[in-house]
Amino acid sequence: MRHRPGLSRARRQGDRGSSTIEFLLLTPLLVGIVFSLVQFGMYYFAKQVTEAAAQAGARKARATAEDYPNGWADAARTTTASRIQDLGPALVGDPSITPYAQGDNVGVVVTADVVSVVPWIHLHVTSRSVGPIERFIPDAG
Repeated sequence: MRHRPGLSRARRQGDRGSSTIEFLLLTPLLVGIVFSLVQFGMYYFAKQVTEAAAQAGARKARATAEDYPNGWADAARTTTASRIQDLGPALVGDPSITPYAQGDNVGVVVTADVVSVVPWIHLHVTSRSVGPIERFIPDAG
């Protein structure tokens, strides 16, 4: 086979601009992946904030439900809202705090929206923390 110089030049000219087209096609995909990763991070952080807030509210509810049967729910709600304000008020949207009581168990359920980075993804988180009411039982003996 003989080398034909004109053929290789024609092949090179046929590939001209292909890297630009590949870049234009792959860039939206890469940007979408990056934004999805950021959205997942925001979801994870919002889940951590609501879990910590629910645990703080449940601790308050467990500690006060025995002595203040009518006031423990407000104390738990206030403690939960305060913890959300301390940890991530801008990243947890529209939190809903619901005291929970069933039998000897009390706690808090927190539901919130995750701040959206990707416009068409709307995520919600729900965290629940429940435990038995703390009671002092004197020694019988």
